[in-house]
Amino acid sequence: MKGIAVLGATGSVGVNTLDVAARHPDRYRVVALGAHRNVDGLLKQIEQFRPSHAALTDPAAAQILERHVQAQGLPTRVLGGPESLETLATLPDVDQVMAAVVGGAGLRSTLAAARAGKRLLLANKESLVMSGPLLMAAVHASGCELLPIDSEHNAIFQCLPPGAKAGHAPEGVRRILLTASGGPFREWSAEAIAAATPEQACKHPNWVMGRKISVDSASLMNKGLELIEACFMFGMPPTRVEILVHPQSVIHSMVEYVDGSVLAQLACPDMRTPIAYGMAWPERIAAGTDFLDLIRTRQLDFVAPDTTRFPCLALARAVADTGGLAPAILNAANEVAVTAFLERRLNFPDIPAVIECVLSRAPGGEIRSLDDVLQADAQARDLAQEFCRTRGAALKAIHA
Repeated sequence: MKGIAVLGATGSVGVNTLDVAARHPDRYRVVALGAHRNVDGLLKQIEQFRPSHAALTDPAAAQILERHVQAQGLPTRVLGGPESLETLATLPDVDQVMAAVVGGAGLRSTLAAARAGKRLLLANKESLVMSGPLLMAAVHASGCELLPIDSEHNAIFQCLPPGAKAGHAPEGVRRILLTASGGPFREWSAEAIAAATPEQACKHPNWVMGRKISVDSASLMNKGLELIEACFMFGMPPTRVEILVHPQSVIHSMVEYVDGSVLAQLACPDMRTPIAYGMAWPERIAAGTDFLDLIRTRQLDFVAPDTTRFPCLALARAVADTGGLAPAILNAANEVAVTAFLERRLNFPDIPAVIECVLSRAPGGEIRSLDDVLQADAQARDLAQEFCRTRGAALKAIHA
């Protein structure tokens, strides 16, 4: 019986994690659940799984949750505030931590789980993007088992040679081939993309995801972040990570070996497959997913990504080459720009424009400590907010 903490429990990855756990009550006990401010969603999960601890990082929401928990006599201690997820990640009876908080908000709790030597199921790619050297150092120092949950990185992990370790270049591997669905705008013209709405950007053809990651998929920034993540996770330079657009989302990624062999992991597009693999590794357990029917799939297509229509990918690759604090700056600027787009303060093409402006003005430099990362993140967010206001005002003037 393994104790699991699910951070980001009310999001899509968190919900799927709990679905897998519920299918194997003899193997997993939900010890802790954490989210931001979704009181109703977390309360339903507490009622079902009865964890010993739960947390909301929004203090006011945590107080409301605590009142509901006490009124129902549930055996769950409720924590609140920004540091509450770190507490959940380091509880003594937690063996595995699902790090599924979206964006930079998940950095501290992910680091806490790594430093505590937990099995870290990493769905929060931003933690590696922002602070790759720090997170990998914590993993190696504590003996933490770092297992990727992003479908692409999980696929790569499944295709690596036996004994491959996080952060170390696997022996005999020539290249990593990251696949991308291409998102909802894959076949759209540049003119159509320029007029895209948040609703259109969030309508992914293959995956059901949250709004932020859906926009990242539409801009291909998600694939750029995954490129940076792959470099840290698998100890590979950016030049040995290639991105292929694969519309069917059946091959989740591939590994090319020096002898010419290419190993691929195939599955239906369902996050429960990589989640179950990470939870049970090195064993395999039922995930509740559909099984792949290759006859119905019929064909598998691959094309090169178009960085002219999707400049976010080119920006991310350049940042991967630069290293240091540049990935943290990129991530912060993107989060602010995506939020502005979802709130209709920016047009879709303004997302890469804002990111490029921030990258040109933010100081960058090397990562020496977590404070360096947090300071770069804050500065980049301030710059991005400034550019969003300026660009948003210009857009309003155009449409007035």
